[in-house]
Amino acid sequence: MNIFVGLVHFPVLNRRGEKICSAITNLDIHDIARTATTYGVQGFYVITPSEEQQDLAKRVSSHWLTGIGGQFNPDRKRAFDIVHVVPDLASAIEQARDLSGLAPVLLATSAREIPGCVSWENFEKRVYKNEFECILLLFGTASGLHQECLDQCDGVICPISAGTDYNHLSVRSAVAIVLDRISRFRRQ
Repeated sequence: MNIFVGLVHFPVLNRRGEKICSAITNLDIHDIARTATTYGVQGFYVITPSEEQQDLAKRVSSHWLTGIGGQFNPDRKRAFDIVHVVPDLASAIEQARDLSGLAPVLLATSAREIPGCVSWENFEKRVYKNEFECILLLFGTASGLHQECLDQCDGVICPISAGTDYNHLSVRSAVAIVLDRISRFRRQ
C-alpha cells in the first residue's frame, strides 16, 4: 500500500468555525516527517497557499536537507527527504499520483463526529482486503478541516477515541496514532 500524508493549513476552521489559513509550525513539520518516515510513508505534504508560510516550511526543510542540520543529524535529513511543500490539495494529489503511479484515495481525519464516517473496524477490513492501494490521509490544523476540503474526500475516518470525554490531540499525535493503527492492520 502506498501511503501519503497531507497536513492541511487551508482550508481549515478556527475556533469559531470560520474558514482560515493556519500558520505552519516548525515542530509539526519535524515530528510528522519523522513519524511518517518511521512508518514508511512515501510523501508528506505541507499544504498552504500562503507564499510566506511556504517559504518558512522550505527554509526549515532546507536546513535539514542541504544545511548544517543534515550534516549534524543524518536521520533527520532522511526524514525530510519525504517533505513536500505544496500550495493546494490538487498539487498534493498530483504528486502522490506521480510518485505511486496510482490515483490516491483521499481520506480525511477529524476529531469531530462526521456523519457517515468510516469506523476503525471497517477501515481495518478495507485495508486488510487491499481495497486501498494508495491513500492520501488528510489532517487538519487549527480546529480541523473545513467542509470544502472534506467534500473533496472519498471518506472521513471516525475520530480517535481514548474512551474519555476529552478529545483534543495535537495533529502530531493524531498522525502517529493513525499511522500506527494502519501499520498494525497491514502486519496482521
